[in-house]
Amino acid sequence: MPNVALVTGVGRSQGLGYEVCHQLARRQYTVIVTARNGNTANALTGQLLADGGDMHALELDITQPTSIAHAVDWVSQQWGKLDVLINNAAGIAPFGEQAATADLTIAHQVMETTLWGTWRMCQAFLPLLRNSDHGRIVNVSSGAGSHGDLAFGLTTNNGMGTSYAVAKAALNALTVKLAREEPDERVKINAVCPGFTATFEGGDAMGARPVAEGAASILWAALIPADGPTGGLFRDGQPLPW
Repeated sequence: MPNVALVTGVGRSQGLGYEVCHQLARRQYTVIVTARNGNTANALTGQLLADGGDMHALELDITQPTSIAHAVDWVSQQWGKLDVLINNAAGIAPFGEQAATADLTIAHQVMETTLWGTWRMCQAFLPLLRNSDHGRIVNVSSGAGSHGDLAFGLTTNNGMGTSYAVAKAALNALTVKLAREEPDERVKINAVCPGFTATFEGGDAMGARPVAEGAASILWAALIPADGPTGGLFRDGQPLPW
């Protein structure tokens, strides 16, 4: 039986989700490539397959419980378990958004994906992850949701948007609570900040790290050994205070 991983929010070939899928396939994982749009998932899976590996495309909108339920049923029928769940999908806040003046309709949409969607995914897939000998959940977070990130954290005015930062801070808290509820710690649940990563045009010129490096930080938590940590926020395998 292969090791099976599901990655949410694989929306474009320049993104972290796409690169995480690529790196997992190189480690002989069966990878479920998901995107809100099924055509996008199919196209990106086709690109990934050009480099080899066992890839499967799946349409998945984590804001829709019925879409998640369909994904759970499909994974259960195919493999009866899930070894790695990488919650990469997230809402994006308007650049420069301020708490006092934010459009709360937009802020709600950001929270719906980043927090509630991820929470739904964890609840729905935990039974299948418990069927694995080494279940892992990786919640892709950000230093923007941390007091410990001096460049982009909660006490800075970095322009990334308040709703994004608040959603990531809530995601960090959710990670801790979920991890503490796994009594034997066989399913390890961690949040990872991939760092300031060049997933956008001009990112390299701004000093952003290569996408492969950010993805490697996520992969560290996906492949963490049985004696590794759970319930923390990490970057490059090192704890990040939040």
